[in-house]
Amino acid sequence: MCLICGWIYDEAAGDPEHDIAPGTAWEDVPMNWVCPECGARKEDFEMVQF
Repeated sequence: MCLICGWIYDEAAGDPEHDIAPGTAWEDVPMNWVCPECGARKEDFEMVQF
């Protein structure tokens, strides 16, 4: 979950608009990827359980 805007990265959905294929595990998302909602860096995300 993005600590800035609350957007949640869903591994099953990925982020195809930004070249992250569905099924991509969070740890496999590149460090230079940014939140599609607010532009926050990957280090501004925190793991949450659902």
